[in-house]
Amino acid sequence: MQQFLIIDGNAIVHRAFHALPPLTDTHGRMVNAVYGFFSMLLKVMDETYPEYVVVCFDRPKPTFRKTLFAGYQAHRPAMADGLSEQFGILHKALEDNNIAIYELDGYEADDIIGTLATQAKKINEKIAVKIVTGDRDLLQLVNDNVHILFPILGITKMVEYDEEKVIEKFGVKPSQFIDYKALIGDNSDGYPGVGGIGPKTAVNLLQEFSSFDNIYHHLGEISPRIADKLATDAEQAALARTLATIITDVPVTLHFERCMFTNLDKNKMTQVFESLSFDSLKKRLDSLKIIKRLEEKKKEAHTGSQMSLL
Repeated sequence: MQQFLIIDGNAIVHRAFHALPPLTDTHGRMVNAVYGFFSMLLKVMDETYPEYVVVCFDRPKPTFRKTLFAGYQAHRPAMADGLSEQFGILHKALEDNNIAIYELDGYEADDIIGTLATQAKKINEKIAVKIVTGDRDLLQLVNDNVHILFPILGITKMVEYDEEKVIEKFGVKPSQFIDYKALIGDNSDGYPGVGGIGPKTAVNLLQEFSSFDNIYHHLGEISPRIADKLATDAEQAALARTLATIITDVPVTLHFERCMFTNLDKNKMTQVFESLSFDSLKKRLDSLKIIKRLEEKKKEAHTGSQMSLL
């Protein structure tokens, strides 16, 4: 089964920045987050053997969620010193390595990821999508074809979430995750759900009534104390549900040829790592199975083109 690796750029960059000590290149630029990103990318590629790789980013302009709810992410602190400029450095490094980038004003990386995962399945029903992120919202995308690789220690040790793992960890199915967020809200994004309803109650309600809509259709069967909370904050919960829902029809188009793993080149990667003073990453290239596979595929393609000429 072909593997399509989608990286949540913002989530991994933030995680790398806070997980690693300060690191500068020869120009004095802070590059610890960029180093951590590529360290993670090489490791995941070496473990998943993807045919396709893409990185998705948020854009600085407000998204449609901000239009719906002015308080959306409003409480988040300003980006830490030394982090914001690393996004530009990473963008250039990815472009120099022929790694596809997808982003669009008005939408979050989550929405781009959801759209690409959906389009990938339409193009190839048997493709396996692996999403690397630290954002739990993306768990709603998990299905037979889509799994989440979630960092649990630093930026390299990860756990893979399939449908069973999501249920085991959270008590709800991936398809119920939006409704779960609608009930409990999201402190990190700054929007409330139903006041007084926490994860345990939300899980119990969804296990009994299956969905957000069905819960509200059966308020008379729920204890008055909880039913009153649901009724009081019904509009607020409905808004939370909308905010939590990842859009899967963003106006971007997946072009697999842009994302092909064979677009990478070891020599270019070496040059990029040298320019960023990533000596340890440059040394790792020779020991990676994925690089050996890359070189083999390029030789096969070269041999094939020569044969076609004959």
